[in-house]
Amino acid sequence: MELVKKNLFGVDYSIVDYESASNVIIEKALTKQSFGVSALAVHGLVIANWDIEFRNGLRRINMIVPDGQPIRWTLNNLYDVGLKNRVYGPTLTLEVLRKADKYGLGVFLYGSTSHTLGKFSDFIKRKYPNVMVSGVHVDRFRDASNEEDIADIAKINSSGAHIVLVGRGCPRQEVWVSQHVGKINAVMMAVGAAFDFHAGNVKQAPAVVQNAGLEWLFRLVLEPKRLWKRYLTTNSYFIYLLLKTKIKSGKDI
Repeated sequence: MELVKKNLFGVDYSIVDYESASNVIIEKALTKQSFGVSALAVHGLVIANWDIEFRNGLRRINMIVPDGQPIRWTLNNLYDVGLKNRVYGPTLTLEVLRKADKYGLGVFLYGSTSHTLGKFSDFIKRKYPNVMVSGVHVDRFRDASNEEDIADIAKINSSGAHIVLVGRGCPRQEVWVSQHVGKINAVMMAVGAAFDFHAGNVKQAPAVVQNAGLEWLFRLVLEPKRLWKRYLTTNSYFIYLLLKTKIKSGKDI
């Protein structure tokens, strides 16, 4: 499948839905192609505008899906691409696991804590019994040394995994995926919150809240001290980028 991409504020988003995105992932996984995927929401997009090194790294990721209703709305508004829904990382993870279950594929979990990895592994084994958890790697919560990175690559490649789910939080997970395209013989998916959600650590917003594009508000209520500054700055800057783009293009919002 040839991916159609549209540039949104400096980042190339693939115009995909859950079905097409998961099909691409499984297709690449079956032959253990080194392929990078990111579910990038407003937070990551704004960071890409602030950090040129991060933005350049994103260009090495093969498929960036429109995670977040504001991303979907803006792509539809600017390009009339007709996206009916966002491609939310945690939901995409479930769709990929569902299809991986049909083929008995191996999945490697990279990132987070040992407690979360244990709970997420149990979730996968219970819900998708034909998926093999090929291995796990607890996050160091720092950059790996060159020797550690070489060992990590060897560990993942020797595990036989077809898919590597990467849960290190944005932007660390995207940086890791971008740096390992061509080194890891599997599809690497930067899916962040999927680990905590499916491990049962964090409650997901109701569907009606997600569809309204207000999941950020739901999460802010749950974790105000951690998230208030992020959402105040990134959401405001996203609106600024949108207004600037619309003024230049002369289109209505």
